[in-house]
Order: sequence, then structure tokens, then C-alpha cells
Amino acid sequence: MSRRSDTLEPRTVEADKVVDSVCPYCAVGCAQKVFVKDGKVTQIEGNPASPISRGRLCPKGSASKQLVTSPTRVTKVRYRRPYATEWEDLDLETAVDMIADRVIKTRRQFWQEETDGKRTRRTLGIASLGGATLDNEENYLMKKLYTAMGAIQIENQARI
Repeated sequence: MSRRSDTLEPRTVEADKVVDSVCPYCAVGCAQKVFVKDGKVTQIEGNPASPISRGRLCPKGSASKQLVTSPTRVTKVRYRRPYATEWEDLDLETAVDMIADRVIKTRRQFWQEETDGKRTRRTLGIASLGGATLDNEENYLMKKLYTAMGAIQIENQARI
């Protein structure tokens, strides 16, 4: 070993805390250890205690630190109005209100109380296609939410 390499320590040694997490990229659910120093993520590694991944991560999981530390990460609500050419920043409350207004309008517009004399109480104007990055609990809550709104076209990709 050189003198320099003899004095080097891993980033994980200096961490203030280690937080257990799950990789967000697919439905496998590889466990991660997130190392934090001064409130910032310094390293993400596989968790050896996981029976699923046994401490290993694929290339995407190994690079997941970039999700929170990249200078190009979008941290604001971005909105482009119909026919506009530029994006604008919205505050979260305004964006949530816009979404709620559209959900209510669409539900009213496409609501079917009955079809062919049979009670349906549904809407075909709202659908959900979840991704593999959602865990079982999140998919369960999505199913409950969309069912409560009357949607019947609810699917996810969590079967991988």
C-alpha cells in the first residue's frame, strides 16, 4: 500500500447515522443502507442483512445516490400549460388543487351510475398504471384510492 492509500478511510466511517432503505428502481426490493453526514447522503450500499439481496445491488441500485445528490434533480413542481412552450414553477398547494379539480371534473363527466339497467357506480375516465418502483404497501394504497374514486382500470407492474 502507498502512504496515501494507507491513510484513506471509507466514506461510511464518518457517517452521523445509517438509515435502512429499499432501492426504488424495481419490484425486487433490494435493501440499502443510506449513510448520512451533516444531513446529506454520502453513500448508499447494499444491506448484507437482507435475505433478498444479501448486500448486493445492481448497477442502478449502486448509483441511486444520484437520485438525491444530483444537481439536475427537480425539486419543484413543474407545469407547462396547454399550448405553452415554457415550464413554470408552481407551489405544491396550487398543484394539488389543480389535480383535485381535474379529478373531480373528470369523475363527474364520465360517471356511470348504471349501465344497461345494472348498477355500476364507476368511472371510465380515470385509470391508474403503477410502476415497479412502488412497493406492495404503496400499490395497496393506490388501489384503495382509485377504487374509492370509482375507477376500475387499475394496474401495476409489481409482479416482477
